[in-house]
Parts: sequence; C-alpha cells; structure tokens
Amino acid sequence: MKDLIKKLVEAWGPSGYEYHVRALIEEEVAELVDEMHVDPLGNLICRVGSGGLKVMISAHMDEIGVMTTFVEPESGFLRFTSIGGLLNTTLAGNRVHFEDGTIGVLAVPDQFGAARTSVPDLDAFYIDISTGDGDATIEPGSPAGLWRELEERGTRLIAKSMDDRIGCVVAIEAMRRLNKQTPNECYFVFSVQEEVGLRGARPAAYGINPDVGIALDVTGTGDEIKSRKMAVRLGGGAAIKVHDSGLVVPPAVRDWMISRAQADGIAYQLELLTGGTTDAAVIQIARAGVPSGCISIPCRYVHTTSETVDSRDVQACIDLLAGLLRNPATV
Repeated sequence: MKDLIKKLVEAWGPSGYEYHVRALIEEEVAELVDEMHVDPLGNLICRVGSGGLKVMISAHMDEIGVMTTFVEPESGFLRFTSIGGLLNTTLAGNRVHFEDGTIGVLAVPDQFGAARTSVPDLDAFYIDISTGDGDATIEPGSPAGLWRELEERGTRLIAKSMDDRIGCVVAIEAMRRLNKQTPNECYFVFSVQEEVGLRGARPAAYGINPDVGIALDVTGTGDEIKSRKMAVRLGGGAAIKVHDSGLVVPPAVRDWMISRAQADGIAYQLELLTGGTTDAAVIQIARAGVPSGCISIPCRYVHTTSETVDSRDVQACIDLLAGLLRNPATV
C-alpha cells in the first residue's frame, strides 16, 4: 500500500489537469473492475458488481496548485493565481512543479522586512524558475502543483496532496478486497476539480443516479497545540462524518457506517467539521436526491506540502469501506 501512496501523492495533477493521476489509477484498477470509462469532464468511473442498490463512492484526484498569469519582462519571474485553496502563510520558500518538470521557488519581496511579520497578499508573491544558464521558459496559463516527496515517521505519512490521493488509495485498496465480489452495484468515481468547487462529482452523480453516496476525503484533527475543538485525532481510526458545512449526513447513513465498524471491530471516531465539505455535498443533491455520507481520513496540516496521516487510520478506512460494500447496502 505504501508504494501506491507514494506513487499517487507524488504525481502531478492540479485541478483540471488530473490526467497523469488518472492514468496511474487506470493501470492499478484495470483488473479489479467490471467496467471502466472516463466521462466528458474527466472523471474516471469504475463499476464493480451488478444488481442490488447502486452505491457511488467518490474520491477526488486533483490537488491545489497555481497558474501563471504573467512573466516579468526583465527578471523572468512568474506572477500567478491560485488553483484551489492556497494558504498564503505556507508559500514563501516553498516549491512548485510544472508539468514539464520545471521546479520553481515561491518567493516574496522583502522577506526579512514587512513580509516577516505579516502575510502578504497573493499578488505580492512570484515564482523563480531561473537556471543560471539560459532561463527556463514557462508561459502564462501554465499550471503547477506544490512539490514535496513522501516521508515516513513511524506510522505517520507526510506528503503534499494527501488531499485527496489518500482517499483514492482507500478506494483502490477496497476494490482489491472486493475482488469483483459484491451484492451491490458499486461505482467508484475518481473525480476531478473538487478543489475548485466539487465540479466533477456533480455530473458523475447525475449520470450514475445512485441510491446512496459515499465520499472519501481527508478531514482536520483536534489534536494539535491550541487547535480548534474537534473530536478527531490521528491514530483514532476511520472518521465517520456526521456533519460539515455542506452536508448533514442522514442518520440512516451514519448508523449504517457505525454498525458496520462495530460489527467488524474497526476503530472509528465521529467527525463534525465546522469548515469545509466533500464530494458528498453535491452527490446528495443529484437528480431527486441521494442519501450520502463520508468516510474521512484524519489529516493534519491540510493544504500544505506536509499533509500528515496515520497508516492505521488509512487501514481502518479501507476496512470500513470494504465491509460496507461486501454486504448489501441497507440505507
């Protein structure tokens, strides 16, 4: 599983440019599915099983990033805008990775002056791609993702784009467990453009018309110093969502997940997220409405290059999803 995590979190794929990640996932799941196709927006949709209730499982492939908007004529420094929810406090000195392999450094003028004690606006930052020997050329309109390799620290896994490549890993590993055997008609959706407005899951849900939806995504934790009050911690098990800013989970869906976790002896915790939401928020309002929930992977430092999960929580999420899908959906 760790090899798969490394492969996906280090892959390049800002919102709207997920095709490299999608190709990796297609290769992983080709032998695990009954049917697979890419829809017009770029979502990868995989069917496993037939008959029974239609269950849509959605994990997004995209990551936050930047897009160049202007090249400074003398210096060659790049101005940029955000793709998704960049945190300005994390930018200075960080690195971005363009599709052609160019690595750029995010910088801000006067970093030991005003920028040292206050957070500059995004338009103050620039990207340095100079080589010292014939500068690299990156044109306006070029996207880039943040860059950092995967690191391990005990059971802690640290990388950029755990949000939400780790959800993709949970889906793929659950598919391996199923081995095409399920009493449900399961549609695994690896969605696009979640970070810029949940854009991929909405048309996917419309096309599938599921009976129940399950999003797989990261969630924050309440176990950091002076953190917000939240009853989710690293190493506490799979987080079963109860509520977030875009979704009130139907009690029947919440209880379905809790009952399965208890029956299978899977460590779990309840998630009430006061800011942020997932693909489940748009799955639930597809067509005439879809009862939807979310299995969340606890994650520290979301939307940074050091998003941190615990491998035990990842395994608990795989166990929970596989358990739900091995048995008839009862929602």
